[in-house]
Amino acid sequence: MRGRSLTSAATVLLLAGTAGCSKSSGPTDPPLPAPPMRLVAYDGCADLLDGLRRATADKVGPYGLTDGGPPMFALPEGDTAQRKGPQAAQAPGEAAGGGAGAPPAHSTTNSHEAAADEPDLVKTDGRRIVTLADGRLRVIDPATRKVAHTLDLPGDSGFGPGGGGGQLLLSGDRVLVVSQRPMMMPYPRPTVPGAESSSKPARPEPMTRLTLVDISAAPKVVGTMTTEAGYMDARQSGATVRVVMQSRPRIDFPGRGGGRIPGGSGTSDGRTGDGPTSDRPTGGGPADDKKATEANRAAVLKAPLDAWLPAYRVDGANGGPGKTYKPPCDQVSRPASYTGSSMLSVLTFDLGQGLGDPRAIAVTADGSTVYGNGKSLYVTGTAPRPFTPGRTARPPEQRTDVYKFDVGGGGRPRYVAAGSVKGDLLNQYSMSEHQGYLRLATTTSRPDDPNGRSSQSSVYVLGQRGDRLNEVGRVDGLGRGERIYSVRFIGATAYVVTFRQVDPLYMIDLTTPHRPRRTGELKITGYSAYLHPTRDGKLLGVGRDADTSGRTRGLQVSLFDVSGEKPRKVASHRLPDASSQAEFEPHAFLYWPPTGLTVMPVQRPGGSGSDALILKVTGTSIDEAGTVRHPGESYDTGVRRSLVIGDALWTISDDGARATDAATLKNTAWLPFD
Repeated sequence: MRGRSLTSAATVLLLAGTAGCSKSSGPTDPPLPAPPMRLVAYDGCADLLDGLRRATADKVGPYGLTDGGPPMFALPEGDTAQRKGPQAAQAPGEAAGGGAGAPPAHSTTNSHEAAADEPDLVKTDGRRIVTLADGRLRVIDPATRKVAHTLDLPGDSGFGPGGGGGQLLLSGDRVLVVSQRPMMMPYPRPTVPGAESSSKPARPEPMTRLTLVDISAAPKVVGTMTTEAGYMDARQSGATVRVVMQSRPRIDFPGRGGGRIPGGSGTSDGRTGDGPTSDRPTGGGPADDKKATEANRAAVLKAPLDAWLPAYRVDGANGGPGKTYKPPCDQVSRPASYTGSSMLSVLTFDLGQGLGDPRAIAVTADGSTVYGNGKSLYVTGTAPRPFTPGRTARPPEQRTDVYKFDVGGGGRPRYVAAGSVKGDLLNQYSMSEHQGYLRLATTTSRPDDPNGRSSQSSVYVLGQRGDRLNEVGRVDGLGRGERIYSVRFIGATAYVVTFRQVDPLYMIDLTTPHRPRRTGELKITGYSAYLHPTRDGKLLGVGRDADTSGRTRGLQVSLFDVSGEKPRKVASHRLPDASSQAEFEPHAFLYWPPTGLTVMPVQRPGGSGSDALILKVTGTSIDEAGTVRHPGESYDTGVRRSLVIGDALWTISDDGARATDAATLKNTAWLPFD
């Protein structure tokens, strides 16, 4: 297979490795640097098809593909401080001047970076609250405290919160709804040219729908886009939205239990295949496995390019003919060291212009985590691990590949750089770009160490030099025998929490990127799963209380003073046997800087739904102010999100919205979702 180096539009990327590396000979040694990694483009569609066929054929076994399955729909999870310790920016949505016609001060989605909004269940601009539940879009007027409009979204019952979940983005009078059919929901599949037909029921596949809604008056759908690709995440800056998708080949495998599965083996989830069966090998011996594998590889080597390229069908609101778009061959690239069988795509939409050509670019690789700050978009992937069980050599350590795209303009993203680091990322908060440097926190352990005793964590600093990302600094040895539970980069400081029996909170000084240094640590029982800066420079942690043996005992909210070189715990609030969605979903967490109001859903023992726990956080204390609960006892009554508009605290569940006086916690309105 040929390949050309990516030039300015699609650049050749090389990670040259780096400072402070030492060889690894035991479980306590620092990890070796990741090998170099670069991207190359294909010499046209024929070269692209040849490369995809070969790469996919190498991953085929008797039951189909062996490199995992398609992504499931998942609700995803500012870097403003310039001094040591957290420093909160102006409260999101807080009007600086409060001029005539300005909306009331209001909170917004709790996003990692202020310049890159993230999809969520609820959005507000201070004048309207837009929320999604049961496949319906609702627009709430917070001034009159009424549900002003309700819109049934297009699509069958497989879409929306009752199906695969849903998320929103809001720009002016336009709302983008992202929904996905769950993997186990069967639906008719589109025909792939050249693929064999089957009279059996279609195999379940993921399917994503983007719906653009105009809410300037009564809500109306102004465009939709549907695709077989799986949705990963999205980021919005102004009216421009970047949507990251993952797709896998759509091929009918004639081998054992075969069928058209976008990745994964034909029987990994117990489903029966829907592909042709007349030539399918039977039996269970090695010879039959070999025949099945050969038949599957032959099917791959005959598959057309459309089996890999994701198709995006865009339809307008007038019922006219739609149009289908695919990534152009010259906008598809691959890592130089390998070619993946799946495809990672980045789409671009201007919500003010509607849904049209998504201007897709793609990399033939897997994707897992998305991070963006408005100027750059990073997508991480996991490189193949060439280790065969039974070999005596130590299996390779996990590494994370990082793809960087320039998204500063409104047009098609541009490849900027690619790199690779050892270890696994926890989530998007494990990454942060600051003053041109990308910082990452990862945990590394040996695959042949099931107890994780060899694990340790590192903080990397990658700097861009021309078309390369170079590791310029690294701190190793964090939490030996433990793994990362939370990370927060704030300005030139990194805060990393690891846990096994106790919780070390590490502070890493990144002021000099080439010489990062660990300045201090605090060991306490329990751990923080989410870290959030407060207005006065403290650090809030939401996680679990634990005893000295590491056994967790309930929810714990902690306040840390990080103004010195060593963190210090100054206050905590514990709820025995309770838990909170905010531990793993930052969008469920609300901190309102003007008053220190802090809100999160809490699930208590024996409860059927979540209360909203209301805390008042000061520079030295955490005090419980009360709780807000929605009527009823079903799961749907559980509070999922909260926001502040003016003097009201709004809590949202699948059943309705409640307005509460933010100062007195007196109920002022209940809006059931009929």
